[in-house]
Parts: sequence; C-alpha cells; structure tokens
Amino acid sequence: MSNHGSILAVVRAPGLPLIAGVRAAGLDPVDEICWADALTTFQRKAPAAVIVAAPAEDNAAFDSFAKCVAAAQPYVPLIVVEAVAPSSAFAIPFSAAEGGIDRLAARLRAALRVRALHATLLRRQIDQSSSHPPPDTDPLQDATVLLIGRGACYPALSVALGVKMGVVGALSIEAAAKHLNTRDVDGIVIGDGFTERVLDAFLTVLAEDSRFRNLPVVAPSAAKHDYDLPNLEIVAGEPAQIVANALPLIRQRALEQRLNRMLRSIEAGGLLDPRTGLLTPTAFGRDFRIAVEQAQTRGAGLSAVRFSFAESHPREQYDAARILSRLMRRMDFATMHDDGSMTAVFIDADTRSAGNIAKRLASVMKYTMHDARRGSRIDPLVRIETLTTTDTAASLLARLAAAPKRAAS
Repeated sequence: MSNHGSILAVVRAPGLPLIAGVRAAGLDPVDEICWADALTTFQRKAPAAVIVAAPAEDNAAFDSFAKCVAAAQPYVPLIVVEAVAPSSAFAIPFSAAEGGIDRLAARLRAALRVRALHATLLRRQIDQSSSHPPPDTDPLQDATVLLIGRGACYPALSVALGVKMGVVGALSIEAAAKHLNTRDVDGIVIGDGFTERVLDAFLTVLAEDSRFRNLPVVAPSAAKHDYDLPNLEIVAGEPAQIVANALPLIRQRALEQRLNRMLRSIEAGGLLDPRTGLLTPTAFGRDFRIAVEQAQTRGAGLSAVRFSFAESHPREQYDAARILSRLMRRMDFATMHDDGSMTAVFIDADTRSAGNIAKRLASVMKYTMHDARRGSRIDPLVRIETLTTTDTAASLLARLAAAPKRAAS
C-alpha cells in the first residue's frame, strides 16, 4: 500500500478498468464516488489526488469543484480523463489511448511527487523566519515553454503561448536539443512539420534522459504510446486546443520548479531569492565585501559584470536571472537588482576571462529570450569592471554602475 494518502475517483459506475489499473499499480486506496458526492467527499477526506473519469453534469459545477481542489494545501493534482476540452485551468487532461492504464498511473505518480514536494516546503517553512513567503501569483508567470515546429501553425502557437508564458522557439530538433542543454524549460510543445520517425527519435531521447523525462510534452502524433514520458499528451488540432491542453501540465511543472527554488532558499538559510535562484541583495552585498577583501589579501583576480536590458518586463528579467543562476560557475555568485539588472561576480577572473564568461552567458540570454509582445530577441547590455589594488567593494560597484554600456555580441 502506498503512503501518499487516498485518491478520489469520480466515476459514472464502479469497476472502470482505468481505476482498477491505478489500484493494481500500487496507488491504492482509491475511493470511487459519483458527481453528487464529489465536493462533500473531497472536503471531508482531503485526498492526495483526484481523478475525474466521468463527465460533469454541468460545467459550472465542475469549475467550482476544480477551484476547491486547486485551493487545497498541499497541492492536490486534478486529472480529467478524456476531457472534451479542458474546462478548468487547474484540470490536467489525460487521453486514455493505447497503454492508457500504465500512462495514467505514471502521470499520477509524477503529480504526487509535486504534492510531496509542496508538503515538504510547508513543513520546512515552520519556524523559518528567514524564508520568503510563497508567491501568490500563477506559476505560469514564471514558466518558459520550448516551442518546436516549422509548419503553418507555428506562428499561431507562438502567439497563443506567448500570452501566458515565456516562449523559446526552435525550428528544428537540433536547435531544440541545444536549448534543452543550456536552459531550464517547463514544457515542450511540438507543432507540425516533422515526420513520425523524427518525432519518435526525439521522444525516445527525452524519455531516456532523467532531466527531461517528467517534462510536459505535447505532440501532434506519436509512433507509439509506451514512451517513458508520464506527461506526454498527443493533441492534434487547432493551436487554441493544443495550448489549452498544454497549460495545466506546464502550470504543474512551473509549480514544481518554484517549490524547488523555495526549498533551495530555505536550505541556504534564506540567502537565495526563490524567484531567481540568485543571492538576495543583502546576502550578495555581504559576500561581495568578503570576496573583495580576500582577493586584495591574496592578490587574486576578481571581476564584476552587470547585465541589463534596454527594455524588458518582469517575466523576461526573471527568465534571464534563472538562466544566469543555471549557467554560472559554482564559485561565482550574483544578484538581481530592483530595476531588473543583475550583477555577477567572477572569482579569480581578469578582464579577458570575465569578458569571455560574460559573452557566453549573454549569448545564451540573447538567443533564448524573446519578447512575446514584439516577437523579437532581447539583447542584454554588458558592463565589466575588474578589481584594482586600490578598490573597495563600494568603489568597484560604483565604477560598474558608471561604466559605459556594451551590448552583447
């Protein structure tokens, strides 16, 4: 028997093979109920997850039920089997195609891991006065999706996704692979323009890599249905339908990433900003003073780089910060300022070394960040200053702030 808690299954009649398969996969206990008892049973039993395997009698009642589930703490996944169209932004769609029983159990396990992560965060936040309160914003605001395609629906998909989240575009599978290796994404949406053989090879590679196995993947078709990808959905249709099916899965993944950043912040004693993964300004100021003093004492090199943008918005700024957090060397550190710019400190780096590092980081930002409002790339501005023998932390930062801007090349 599992230790996640009970699972609530809303069914038309007992004995549905999908629900029996969930039990057989070791995810018991499963309580099967009808729609008339759904809300009261949910409030009374507080289950770990909800599976809806029967159509709701009316959309308003379902939407009310879905909002109740979404408000529960810790996170309670809501999976809807064979939804005609996602009638709630919080309901994760599931198509019971070939191999549906195994796929449903795998998707449920992946969702329950997000719930366990949320429960861990809530537990660790007790008596953690230094931890940041959880954001009350939609996790989609922090999300970035990788859109792959080269067919007629690509522009419409880009616009529809860009309204909700950050979008990284790739016109080929090879370009998509490069993006996956250089930055974090919260989901993959594959448009048209690829053969089934190419899709099969790509999905197989994703399934074989533990970094990408749990990513939401929405594809127009698949050669088979037994990929080890619990959050794979096959959706062929209009861009609006594809996006509607993708959003709940991407939201869950973005929530998982947010929870991971918040846990890392707690583990670091509240020194990390959970939205960026970078040091908080206070922690950065302290570490920077110590790093400058140590570099002066040892006669070592130290350089500071500021990344800023001529025009950007919070979504792009946080996106850039998370790229910087992921790609920096382990010995370096950085922070994000109130104006959205970032200062990174490169230890044991002279001007030339710092310039090479900054150029690589800025290049990733430039070629993977896009302004959804204009469909254009965002070109970071880079300022570099190197520690001199007469510098203090304050003088180096002041010189960095006054330095002329150099656009990344």
